[in-house]
Amino acid sequence: MSLAVTHLVPLAKELDKNKVTPGVLGFVVFAVMAVAVWALMKSMNKHMQKVDFKEAEPAGEKTEDEVASGAKTHKG
Repeated sequence: MSLAVTHLVPLAKELDKNKVTPGVLGFVVFAVMAVAVWALMKSMNKHMQKVDFKEAEPAGEKTEDEVASGAKTHKG
């Protein structure tokens, strides 16, 4: 990394002080970040597919198993 920085320092002297652009290094950093976000989203999607979400039933209501077996809840 330091080798790349030493090559960019002489180029910085030639730049117009009033006009600074991101250039190739900015594009490379942006592209790497975009690929990283894409990979994270793909991984998250894969893990979310494995989740078996089952809603919790509100308190006081009988489950299907309780209704089928005839179980009663005691409210006191």
